Amino acid sequence: MAVAESAESHAVAAGGNNADGLKPTPTENVVPPLPGEEAEAAFLAEARERGEDMAFVAAALAAAESEEEKGALPPLEELVQKLPAELRDTLDDLFRAKFVKVIRVRKRDLPA
Repeated sequence: MAVAESAESHAVAAGGNNADGLKPTPTENVVPPLPGEEAEAAFLAEARERGEDMAFVAAALAAAESEEEKGALPPLEELVQKLPAELRDTLDDLFRAKFVKVIRVRKRDLPA
């Protein structure tokens, strides 16, 4: 009986289940919250203190995107030929990947 009580007390001390039914919180797959409006405002204030004009950056990105969208897209075969032959062969061997169309992706849609 003393051995069982000793094992139970060690389990509780090690973070196992205790008599109250409390369990340790898992730390895996925990996603931190995104910064809020206050954090965004603080970042913009710091950028202004450093002399960065964030409105200028946003306007420049918007202008670049609108200029990109105006041009015609090159043919698919032309773009595929720009890839090194080794890369095309490796993609084909590993993934059986085939290029099927050309699309334009806006910069704001790309991951940071």
